[in-house]
Amino acid sequence: MKPSCIKSLTRIFKVSDLDNDGILNDKELNFFQRTCFNMPLAPQALEDVKNVVRKNMTDGVEDNGLTLKGFLFLHTLFIQRGRHETTWTVLRRFGYDDDLELHQEYLFPLLKIPADCTTELNHNAYLFLQSVFDKHDKDRDCALSPEEVKDLFKVFPYMPWGPDVNNTVCTNDQGWITYQGYLSQWTLTTYLDVQRCLEYLGYLGYSIICEQESQAAAITVTRNKRIDLQKKQTQRSVFRCNILGARGEWQDQLPKQRKIREDHKSFYSINTTYVYGQEKYLLVRLCISLSEDLACDVVCLVYDVNNPRSFEYCAKVYKQYFMDSKTPCMMIASKSDLHEARQHYSLTPLDFCRKNKLHPPQPWTCNTVDAPNKDLYTKLTTMAMYPHAKLRCMCTCNRCTFCICQNILRSQLLTNIKAKFYSVVLNRHMAQADLKSSTFWLRASVGATVFAVLGFAMYRAILKQR
Repeated sequence: MKPSCIKSLTRIFKVSDLDNDGILNDKELNFFQRTCFNMPLAPQALEDVKNVVRKNMTDGVEDNGLTLKGFLFLHTLFIQRGRHETTWTVLRRFGYDDDLELHQEYLFPLLKIPADCTTELNHNAYLFLQSVFDKHDKDRDCALSPEEVKDLFKVFPYMPWGPDVNNTVCTNDQGWITYQGYLSQWTLTTYLDVQRCLEYLGYLGYSIICEQESQAAAITVTRNKRIDLQKKQTQRSVFRCNILGARGEWQDQLPKQRKIREDHKSFYSINTTYVYGQEKYLLVRLCISLSEDLACDVVCLVYDVNNPRSFEYCAKVYKQYFMDSKTPCMMIASKSDLHEARQHYSLTPLDFCRKNKLHPPQPWTCNTVDAPNKDLYTKLTTMAMYPHAKLRCMCTCNRCTFCICQNILRSQLLTNIKAKFYSVVLNRHMAQADLKSSTFWLRASVGATVFAVLGFAMYRAILKQR
């Protein structure tokens, strides 16, 4: 056999070795036989095949399973006996053409993606990727060591993940990609470059292992974002956040990025977050230039509280690009552990946010012993999921409208009035006769009047604060 044929059959063996133990057991051999020839082998036929290999090779069969050497020997035997078509049937089933190259149609199946739609992996695809991870996580530490990553990608003609991946997704203390980081990287690839994702799934044999027509069955194309806005709900699981700020403001908050080599740096980061109990992916993109594609689901405008000229850039960017858009924005006050300098701008950051109906600036710092607060990511994902909604206040300033209303609603006076009103009007043990009496309706009228007066008082209090 030619080296190219040996290379192709080796990949086929590795894809068919579902438990990655280097041996094709009876179950895996039957699956391989059914996949290629649409029929399983009888138990006696399986034993006959293994006996033929045993007679000709000492290391062709181990633990009653077929090794790679035994698998290659069988195909050599087929060719020597003139049964070339058997080997070609196997090669074609796994996507190879007459030149022993994977078909372009196999690697890149047709997938239509309408404008303003995104691509995500579906549930079956995640199950497949989970099985691939488990297959190569030999030490069961829920992380892939560099050797395990190399073993996983042996079925690829090249190494698809560079060193930047370790700075894009979750890693453990040793810098190895965790299970969550592994799924996050696949999610990122699907969102940014779905054709590359289809290619990768093709190398792993997704359509064969999952018995699908093509890798396109692993992809979900989301509906148009305009429809999500109209219906005020979304089924999407991946949301993109662009980070903008004066050069150096956000990068200075990433000490890890300063310590790594330039070619290992990543402009993306992705991880899971939970919004109302639902697991979502937040993809964060660090935008170096405003000439880049700024399309996203939520925007972070980052300024340095210690730099008096920092906020002006964020204000100008907001006015020029996002003031009239439907993309929700959030101001981030980075280096919040330092002294807050007075910004050289006509409005303070807080007043600017109030004027433009934005949430108050959110404090952020990486200069802490503990890990940075993850609540910010949840807030960003929530804003991306519900851009149409006016979310609850994120501050405790006691000066904004939301805080004033909350303080009034929580006041002891209102609590006592509500308790008395409920005891009179909503008492479950009130007799039916009482409901028909004039006393009941008198009490109900008094209660409604009290609430009307309180509402007017709240309105006056809010106007005075403004």
